[in-house]
Amino acid sequence: MMPSHDRAIHSAINIGLVANFILAILKTAFGIFGHSAALLADGINSTSDVAYYIVVKVFIFFAGKPPDREHPYGHSQLESIAALTVGAFIITTAIAIFWDAINSVYEIASGTSSASQVAEAALWVAVLTIFTKLGLTFYTQRTASQSGNAAILALARDHRNDIFSACGATAGIILNRIGYTWGDPLVGAIVAVIILITGIQILRESSADLMDAVPSDALEQQVRTALQNLPGLLAVEEMQAHRFGPYLILHITIGVDGALSVARGDQIASDVENKLTNEISLLRRVYVHYHPLQDNRT
Repeated sequence: MMPSHDRAIHSAINIGLVANFILAILKTAFGIFGHSAALLADGINSTSDVAYYIVVKVFIFFAGKPPDREHPYGHSQLESIAALTVGAFIITTAIAIFWDAINSVYEIASGTSSASQVAEAALWVAVLTIFTKLGLTFYTQRTASQSGNAAILALARDHRNDIFSACGATAGIILNRIGYTWGDPLVGAIVAVIILITGIQILRESSADLMDAVPSDALEQQVRTALQNLPGLLAVEEMQAHRFGPYLILHITIGVDGALSVARGDQIASDVENKLTNEISLLRRVYVHYHPLQDNRT
C-alpha cells in the first residue's frame, strides 16, 4: 500500500492535472469564440500546465523508487529536477503570453487591428478559473508543507500564478466590454510579467537544491541544540550537509576524550547519530567522525 505521504502528493498532482485539463479546454475555446485575447492567453497557460503536470507526475514516480547500487541515497533529487522543469515551463509560457499581448496592444493602438467586444460567457469562464485556482492553491500548498516536496511547492505557486492570470483576464474582459478594447491584451501582458517573476524564483530555489545549498546557519543551530549535554561529547568540530530532494545527509566531526576506548568512542558516535535523526526532521542519514580531544571542562 502506498504511504499516506506519497498518496497526498499523487492526489495533488492528479487533481491539478484534471482541473487544468478542463480549464484549458474551456478557456481556449471561449477565448477564441468569445474574442478574448487575455482568456486565450490564459488558456494557453493552462495547456502548458497540463504538459508539465504530466512531466512532474513522471518525475515523482521515479523519485519514489528505493535506493539502488547506482543511487545509494535514493532518487529524491528528481523532485528538484521536476521543480526546475516546472519553472522553465512557467518562464517560457510567460514570455509567449507577454509577447503576444504587447503585439495586440500595439496593433490596436496603431489602428492596424481592431478588437471585437468580448462575449459575456468568456467573463464567467475567467471567474470560474479564479475560484477553482483558489481552492487548488490552498490544497496544494498544504500538501507541499506536509511533504516538503519541492515539485509540489512549485505547482502550488503555479496555481497561485493562475489566480493572478485569471484576475487579469477578468479585468481585461471587463475593460473591453465597457469600451476600452486595449484593456484585454494590456492586462494580459502585466500578468505575464508576474508569472515570469515567479518562474525565475522557482528556478533559483530548485537550482539551489541541486547545488547542495542548505540553510547552514539554521541547521547548525539545530544540530548544536540537539547535542547539548550529550554524555561523552566534548565538541562539535565541523559539519557539512547535502540535500537529496527534501532530505538531508549530514557529515559531522566531533571530539571525544582521547583516553576512551574505541568501543566507547563508537558508542558516542552512535548516540550522536540517533539523537540527530530522531530530533531533526528530513534528516535521512548522519555520518559521524570522531577524534581525540583534550577535555578541558571543569
